[in-house]
Amino acid sequence: MGDSRGHIPKGQWEFDEKVTECFEDMLERSIPQYQVMRAAVLAIGARYVQPRTHIVDLGASRGSAIDPFIKRFGAANQYTAVEISEPMLNTLRERFKGWTDSGMVEVLDSDLRHEFPPAQASLILSVFTLQFIPIEYRQQLVRQIYEHLAPGGALIVVEKILGDTAELDEVLVEEYLAFKAKSGYSQDEIDRKRLSLEGVLVPLTAEWNETLLKRCGFQQADCFWRWMNFAAWVAVK
Repeated sequence: MGDSRGHIPKGQWEFDEKVTECFEDMLERSIPQYQVMRAAVLAIGARYVQPRTHIVDLGASRGSAIDPFIKRFGAANQYTAVEISEPMLNTLRERFKGWTDSGMVEVLDSDLRHEFPPAQASLILSVFTLQFIPIEYRQQLVRQIYEHLAPGGALIVVEKILGDTAELDEVLVEEYLAFKAKSGYSQDEIDRKRLSLEGVLVPLTAEWNETLLKRCGFQQADCFWRWMNFAAWVAVK
């Protein structure tokens, strides 16, 4: 795993080869309670996995969200990792090569704004993915997620979020930036990354995310993890 310290984006943010190489370290240093969140996603998500259905990871990056499900449920299920970044896709194909060769895991190069994997799933993961989808496409995507879930299946959503007011958001952001500084990032690295993500990562408030889930058909949805301006929900069909 590469060290993400010293990585300074040039221009708009991209999931390029340099980001792919150090991505796990970047998440560890950028997301408070990162391992707690990963463990919670597995624990909650595993409750909704049904045999002989698909587990789908939207925006799979290096595969860290879907990998523990593959290890836990094995050949009892099929797995689909969806990604659009070519360096990330290459990493996914290499990481899961044995399973893709056997047909148990599928790695899809797919733009979620325009297409959705056809699999019927009991669990769909969206871990820091919706925030990178333009707002005008999010309702359409969440509705497609709902339609592709089996009855009793679940969507796990993890997102960076805004505070309910500008004043509260400023408090949360200040605490978050202090966390990143404690994680070893310089002020220049923090500032340049924030600038590069403007217009690329567009978060919503927690309330907006919950409203989006309910408008798209999910009647059961609840937050199971939150730290400051990061949150995770489970939504059940």
